[in-house]
Amino acid sequence: MTKYTFVVLSNPTAGKEAEYNEWYNGQHIPDVLNVPGFVRAQRFKLADAQMGKHNPHKYLAIYEIETDDLAGALAELKARGGTADIVMSDAIDLKNVGAYVFAPVAEAVEAKNVRRPRRAA
Repeated sequence: MTKYTFVVLSNPTAGKEAEYNEWYNGQHIPDVLNVPGFVRAQRFKLADAQMGKHNPHKYLAIYEIETDDLAGALAELKARGGTADIVMSDAIDLKNVGAYVFAPVAEAVEAKNVRRPRRAA
């Protein structure tokens, strides 16, 4: 099976952050993980310390997909959206969601395997 990473950047609707987080964690992630090929999910909130420019998205969800038919898995996800299988909420700002699928181009690298002395300036 080929592995993919599906990255979703989103924000709550103004004034509905608690409802958004409750829906996302308790309803949306389980709904998405019931789509064949979607095997794992984790959510993140934008940290206070950042390296650069302002990010317009406050929340990130990362889904792992394992399938030999990515187009079919995404079509099924889309087909279920807004039905009883994937219940949507007005607490998510759907106008500004960013959703992207990535395929790996290299194996993961661990810091312990590449440690070296700091280079002189």
